[in-house]
Formats: sequence, structure tokens, C-alpha cells
Amino acid sequence: MESVYSEKVIIVEGSSDKRKVESVVKEDVEIICTNGTISLTRLDELVDELYNKDVFILVDADESGEKLRKQFKREMPDAVHLYIDRMYREVATAPKYHIATVLLTANIDVYAEYLEQRMN
Repeated sequence: MESVYSEKVIIVEGSSDKRKVESVVKEDVEIICTNGTISLTRLDELVDELYNKDVFILVDADESGEKLRKQFKREMPDAVHLYIDRMYREVATAPKYHIATVLLTANIDVYAEYLEQRMN
């Protein structure tokens, strides 16, 4: 009998974004890096690979991030889009407490210490 367990996947733009998210996430989550752009071929592969997984899109709040987000909205309509505050512009430069708060809203387990930083 097949398991109904649904794996979580976060798609980010760059390797520095990936490192930032990895440092905040407490649970076992796959983080996929697009390196800023994604070909149609790779996007089609991802659609197949990520079928039946909980997919979260976390890209920069800039023009290239929005372009990438539009591609994912078209090709992966069930993906959940997470947004950082525009004042930070980039996932990599946003404070860890902000990233933790954004991820927590999507029920992704994060290290509590980053949430506590916000309160101090």
C-alpha cells in the first residue's frame, strides 16, 4: 500500500537563498535552486518530479523573481507562493527572523530561536 506522506519542497533562485533557508528550516525539506532562471525543459521535469509533493515558491521581490514566479504559477498552479517583504528585495539578504516567519505561515517547521529574535 502506498503512503500518503507528502514531501515538502521549497524552490528558490540562488545558492545563497538556499543556504539562508536551510539555516532557518528545522524539518527535512528539499530545497531546489533554479539559479535565477529555468528552462522550459527543466520546468517540465520539475512538474513531473514534484507531482504529489507540497511545493513552495520563495523567490526574490524583484523583476527576475516575479518573472520566475509567473512561470511557476502557469506550470505548477497548485504550488504555494511565499513572499518576502519588498523592503528586503532578496531572500538572501532578508533577516533570518523574517524568512522564519514567512516559512512558518506555510506550516514549515523553523528553529524557534529565529522567531524569538523578532520579539527582542
